[in-house]
Amino acid sequence: MLRYIIFLALFLPIAGIAQTISGKVVTSNNQPLAGASIVWLSNKKGITANEDGSFSIRRTTADSKLVASYSGYVKDTIDINNMETVLFILKPNNNLQEVVIRSEKEGIIQSNLSPIKTEILTSVELKKSACCDLAGCFETQSSVQPQTTNIITNAKELRILGLSGVYNQVLIDGFPMIQGLTFTYGISGIPGTVVDNIYISKGANSVLQGFESISGQINVETKKPNASEKLFANIYMNSFAEKHLNLATNFKVGKWHSLLAFHTVQPASKTDRDKDNFLDLPLLTRYMVMNKWKIGKEKDWGWSSEIMVRFLNEKRTGGQTFFEPGKHKGSSTVYGNTVFFNQPEMWAKTSYRFNDMHRIALYTSGFHQNQNSWFGSLSYNAKQTNAFVNLQYELTKSENHSLKAGISFKTLNLEEDIVFTDNIINRNYGGNYIRNEKVAGLFAENTMTFLKGKLTWIAGIRADNHNQFGWNVTPRTLLKYDPTSKLTIRANIGTGWRTVNFFSENIGLLASSRDIVFTEALKPEKALNMGINLTQKFEGENISGYISMDYYRTNFHNQIFPDYDTDPTKAFIKNFTGKSISNGFQADFFIKLYNRYEFKAGYNFLDVYRISNEKKEVLPFNPRHKVLATFSYKPVSNKFHADINIHWFGKQRLPDTKSNPVAYQRPDFSQPYTTVNAQFTYVFKNFEVYTGCENIFGFRQNQPIVSWQNPFSPYFDISSVWGPTRGREFYMGIRWRLK
Repeated sequence: MLRYIIFLALFLPIAGIAQTISGKVVTSNNQPLAGASIVWLSNKKGITANEDGSFSIRRTTADSKLVASYSGYVKDTIDINNMETVLFILKPNNNLQEVVIRSEKEGIIQSNLSPIKTEILTSVELKKSACCDLAGCFETQSSVQPQTTNIITNAKELRILGLSGVYNQVLIDGFPMIQGLTFTYGISGIPGTVVDNIYISKGANSVLQGFESISGQINVETKKPNASEKLFANIYMNSFAEKHLNLATNFKVGKWHSLLAFHTVQPASKTDRDKDNFLDLPLLTRYMVMNKWKIGKEKDWGWSSEIMVRFLNEKRTGGQTFFEPGKHKGSSTVYGNTVFFNQPEMWAKTSYRFNDMHRIALYTSGFHQNQNSWFGSLSYNAKQTNAFVNLQYELTKSENHSLKAGISFKTLNLEEDIVFTDNIINRNYGGNYIRNEKVAGLFAENTMTFLKGKLTWIAGIRADNHNQFGWNVTPRTLLKYDPTSKLTIRANIGTGWRTVNFFSENIGLLASSRDIVFTEALKPEKALNMGINLTQKFEGENISGYISMDYYRTNFHNQIFPDYDTDPTKAFIKNFTGKSISNGFQADFFIKLYNRYEFKAGYNFLDVYRISNEKKEVLPFNPRHKVLATFSYKPVSNKFHADINIHWFGKQRLPDTKSNPVAYQRPDFSQPYTTVNAQFTYVFKNFEVYTGCENIFGFRQNQPIVSWQNPFSPYFDISSVWGPTRGREFYMGIRWRLK
């Protein structure tokens, strides 16, 4: 008996060792593939490779084949019978027609992998202009047009397909943080220095992020805690004497990676170049603190989490040059504007990956804004609280089939209080406006590939129950076909809907003397969007680039657009259920030569109109034709780079002012105009010095405010703004980083 016990004692450790398989996953160049997935073919259980590509996995008698996989590489399966160690050498998947990896990532990426046409602006592209805030990050592309909605406060929106910025969904790290009050100044509150990539998608998109995107989606990806510089600083100043300071640091606490960023803007000097007694640029003071934490990787098995908290404090002062807030706030003799708000916000995403097939993720976000504003004798005080929860299950059955499904819930509580201290022009929309929204939703999205990966089909649907408007169903479907490795054809169709936050989305009306007349209760806006895109890439020894063309059509079933034409002293607000169409065509050509020269040309055609009383009515503020050209040069040494972009805008229809007194009338159409921007950047070891000029030739719409001589008359109006109002702007800055 004793000898059996001794035998077992000696044998069991050996058996235990034999049940463990060790190995390594590398490329054909013997580079380790950290995070590669290693699973048993029999039960899909497995682990991920360490940083050096090594792994150790236990087996049972039923396990005989081991599978290794890594994104962008071909899977490999090895029969490990009688083996204790194994080496996986994975080869690149040449069928993946994605961007070629270089020593430095490209500035603009046209993804061939995504079924949705996605244009990616990387941090490399963002350095080609000042990019002080998110609104300034789109100077070198054609798909998104930043538009000033209020020249008194310098509020801006981002337009896609010629439609108001409210129709495209702006996400921050995939979260809906730009909505209601945050729509007004939100895109200006994101400094360009914390942006890593911007993903631009036009037309009907995925249903996973909600039902509100109609014209497209802009997802702003902020810098990652585990991939940014240890220390970063950016100092900027323009010729108006506006100053920007950005600081960031990246550190690690245990297994957590953290990014801490600080941003501030200090006000410009008072400037009035066109002598209309109104500031060309409001005096802006802003403070922002952002902290982002990350643990684990979403592709690895087990838990991963990412959390961000941000606080924004902002103050804007505009109006007449002699306005003093402490003395004239609320005055009916000196027109002034003040905006002050605090905004804390947070978001978190936590996921658990069971294996390569199953993953569950929880997304939560929320923000609060408390705003106090004055527009002349109008007081606008508003509070908003938003919360969002999304629980999502992901099933990856194979490389050719995946499913995502889940539930979502969001709330919006908005209270707006409008008071007139002196109502000599008889505006009648003062009062207290309260909105409490609760929307619960279900969604599912199925992705399948056919024809050896050449054809991809996404079918998605969601159903959302609004506490006031009941159930709404949002179906969307997308197709991608790759006839060749360089040619991609996409088509998409789907619906979208949204509720209206009228005052925050039309802030320019509060600054004007127009009376706002609501003729009926407002219903949700609804639209059908369809589009087709073709992208042809080319690449040679010293040349690469692409040609892209797309067409999108949006049919509104209900649209709410202020009627500026019936009476120039009023804006009539009502549901429009007639025929309202937006047709958008875009063509882009990009070429890169000898890895030094880049040239891009883009053309946009927009036809945005309504059929009213059997007549075609072109909607205002949309240039029918727009042309963009950009040129960049960077020597092989990367010591400097020079960047130029040229924008040409065709004429736009303007609100009808023919019934105004002659002195307060404006043309029916704007004039075409061109702006030219240039920047030069010199690179030292740890820092860069950049200087540039926006609107080099100084084009300016002179005295754009109607009745600027008497801002308290019934004709005072800022809605006829169609072009630059500040003229030429020089700037200079320094970026310093420690990697």
